[in-house]
Amino acid sequence: MTNKITKKDVQKAAWTNVFFHHCAQNYERMMGLAFCHILSKPLKQLYPNKEDYIKALERHMNFYNTEPTLGSIIPGVILGLEEGMSNGEDVTEEMILGTKTALMGPFAGIGDSLIGATYASIVASIAIGLSSNGSLLGVFFFLIFHAAVPVFMKYGLFMKGYELGLNALNLITPKITEIVTTTLGVVGLITVGGITATTVKVPIAFEYVSGDLVINIQSILDQIMPGLLPLCLTIGLWWLYQRKGWSAIKALLVLLVIVIILVYLGVM
Repeated sequence: MTNKITKKDVQKAAWTNVFFHHCAQNYERMMGLAFCHILSKPLKQLYPNKEDYIKALERHMNFYNTEPTLGSIIPGVILGLEEGMSNGEDVTEEMILGTKTALMGPFAGIGDSLIGATYASIVASIAIGLSSNGSLLGVFFFLIFHAAVPVFMKYGLFMKGYELGLNALNLITPKITEIVTTTLGVVGLITVGGITATTVKVPIAFEYVSGDLVINIQSILDQIMPGLLPLCLTIGLWWLYQRKGWSAIKALLVLLVIVIILVYLGVM
């Protein structure tokens, strides 16, 4: 007798992963409880014997942490391996746990660079540009591409992981991981630089007037380097965040007070 799960069962697990991959997050196991929850129903069908089912749940209660979008392929892979082991194929518990551990690190690195840095930055920059004139188009663009698109990515990757099984290990090697993360990191920094240059404004209204002589400070700064003050402001805020441990709220409040004072004095 073989214990099988249907495509509908896999689809239900995939949707559970989409909406519950961070449920019960804690410092001891991180996403471990959520991972167990995602596979709990299909595992119950694969292991009708209560003791086997409990054992399957216990092995997925351990520490687990990865990037949730690209990392959605991992629970799909593990579900495929669990189905193979329940049916007597050449799959062991050690192989399942080893595959899970081997995949979560690389997918965390690539996922954080691709989704958390590059993709999110590009979507945000386009949305800001679309909203610069007060249009709601940027809001809808952000909701679609930052919220809706990743939902279908997670679902599709889970299903693909189930289809691949152990073959997923061939998709990624340490060398590929290093190349991809470095490349995406560079792309992400370029994107953030583009956002800074196009959206951060530090206009200087002050002009030095002496008789017929008028010296426009902003014009002089633009001749030295266009966007010099926005660049200095961005680097300064980064320095406060990274080197001095300032929170975003503290930095924004200080920046707000400084801007109010400069505007009152006529500098800006």
